[in-house]
Amino acid sequence: MNQIANTEHSIQHLSFRVRQARYALPIELVREIIEYGQITSVPMMPACIHGVINLRGNVVPVLDLAARFGMERTAASKRTCIVIIELELNEVQQRIGLVVDAVDAVLDIEGHEVEPAPPFGTGIRTDFIAGMARNEQGFTIILDVRRVLSLDDILQLNRVMALAG
Repeated sequence: MNQIANTEHSIQHLSFRVRQARYALPIELVREIIEYGQITSVPMMPACIHGVINLRGNVVPVLDLAARFGMERTAASKRTCIVIIELELNEVQQRIGLVVDAVDAVLDIEGHEVEPAPPFGTGIRTDFIAGMARNEQGFTIILDVRRVLSLDDILQLNRVMALAG
């Protein structure tokens, strides 16, 4: 069972949409949400890596979640955002931007509301899913962001950082 389902208290999550599906990440990983803007492309990167942005003097790699999930790259609209998350990668705090179609809300998700990922039917790889939270609107897929950002992606992102830095 995942760590979310084992907790008795609620955990805040940022909910957002990629295509028509609702996803969420623990709010503790989210640093900020910025409007989709100028992204500098970096040659020879996988399709899911849009490039880098300058965030107050820091170079931040940007990953397109739709492309990572095997869909077409996101075409920016007025609601497209970049969710800036921070993870510890190779013992260093790393900020990464995630392109999403729209940000919805901050949800309080109770541990008992979370179910394990079904073996099929979510549209993305089940190992990307930490759990499924049921609410009035249906299900919200809680992402395991460390799985979404595979080791290969992390190495690619570090290469982007080295090239851009």
